[in-house]
Order: sequence, then C-alpha cells, then structure tokens
Amino acid sequence: MVGRVRRVNKGQLGAALRAVRKASGKEAKTVARSALMSQSKLSKIENARLTPSVTDVERILVAIGVSADIRHEYLEAAREAASETTALRHLKRVGAHKGQQALQALDAQMSLLRLFQPALVPGLLQTPEYIHAILSRHGLGEDVLARTVSGRLERQQILHDTTKSLRFVITEPVLRWRIVSAGMMAGQIDRIVSVSRLDNVDIRLVPMNAPQTDIANHSFVIRDDRMVTLETMHATIVVTDPRDIDVYVRKFEDFAAKALCDEHMRSALEGIRDEFLREREIDR
Repeated sequence: MVGRVRRVNKGQLGAALRAVRKASGKEAKTVARSALMSQSKLSKIENARLTPSVTDVERILVAIGVSADIRHEYLEAAREAASETTALRHLKRVGAHKGQQALQALDAQMSLLRLFQPALVPGLLQTPEYIHAILSRHGLGEDVLARTVSGRLERQQILHDTTKSLRFVITEPVLRWRIVSAGMMAGQIDRIVSVSRLDNVDIRLVPMNAPQTDIANHSFVIRDDRMVTLETMHATIVVTDPRDIDVYVRKFEDFAAKALCDEHMRSALEGIRDEFLREREIDR
C-alpha cells in the first residue's frame, strides 16, 4: 500500500499520478494493464496531454494500491479537473460498444453492485432479444449494434463471479413494458427468475400495489460506496461525492426494504410471465 506522497491539485493531477506510481515502484505498463487501459492512455494522463475522468483516476489508483487518504485526495482533484457528464452523442461518435468496455472495467474493480431500475430490465439481466430491441432504438449501425450487444452479453459473466455481490431492485412496470413480443417477455422474466437463484445475486421486485413513501425517479447504479452512475436522456452522469452517494444508498435500501424477495419475488414474476404466455396463446 502506497502512503502519502504530496498534496495534489487539479492542475498537477497527471504529474501527481505519475509521482505516486513511481513511488509505488510499479511500471507504467503494469499499472495500465491493471487499470484496463492502454499504456499510451496512461502516458497521456501522466503527461497532462489527456484530462482523466474520475473513473480513470479511480482505476489507476486501485491499480497502484494507494491508501484510502491518498485516494480520497486524488479523487477530489479529479472531480475538479474533469467533467463528470459524458454526452450520449459523444458515446455514439466513439462507438457505443466502448461504453460496454468501460462498464466492464468498472465491474472488474468493484465488490458490491446495487442497481435500481424503474424503467427497463437491468442490462446484466437482459436476454439477447431484449438487448437487441433496446439498443436498436439508438440509431446504431449494424456493426456497432452487434458489437455492443456482444459487449453487454460478455459483461453478464460477472453474474457468476462469486467474489462479487450483486443486488438489483426493479419496479413492477419494468416487467410490463412491451419491449419485445409477449413470448420474448415471458422468456425475459424466466431469465430473471433463473439468475435470482445464484448465491451472490439478490433480485427484488417493488410491486405496483405496495404503499410507497418515495418516488422512483430514475435508474442508478452504486458500485461499492465509491461511485454512482445514472443515465439521463442525453448523458451518463458519474457521482463520486460521498454525501451524494449516501443519498442514493438510502434510496436503494428504502426501496429494497419494501420490495418482494426470494420465493415471494419469484412467485410474482412467474405470475406476470404467465400473463404474457396467455397473451401469446391468444395471438396465435
């Protein structure tokens, strides 16, 4: 574990990262590989030719192995130096599949994921048909669409990583939006039921008839207690201030406490699935 090196400010962030890496005795290629970025990108960050995102700094610091105090200080500087909003039009320009790669890198470095979703089936739980239906609405080219679908499916391997604890809270309307055909929606619900039986996965359902004292404003993902990401209509926003993270943690836990879990959750999902199956039979 690397101890304190020196105070960092936003104007010297790259140089400070280089200094703490060298103090650790780790080579640039080793840190870059552990941080899941190219050595060229790390070099540009260290030499102030590229302003790192908060996520970049987090991954570099984890790869180096700094103390909690050092990480807090450097992340504060990163918040000042970097915009924490990535416009979706930028993601489309560089390739939506790269967004999946970035998420996979974040997933690799976390131990606890808490995801709240009031609109869509969470990406980690989606079937290939559901993924394709969602992503095809973003005007992606066929090649980028195929690579992005593949990237999301590859991310789902984390479900079977028993070193990770994955918690999902979804609201009932998520399962009733007709994103795909009735038969495919039934298959999507079966997928959720199946994943819910994994030891490291906890999936909870907030039923529509449950009294609520909070509002399901929008989806968000909490990785450990270090970072929250949320998607608006035009951008992905990263939240790293501990005070703001605590707001999302409390909201997640409040909804989780009121949600159905285990067999009660699975029974409710199977009831909705059976409705789709009956609808499919009528349509035939």
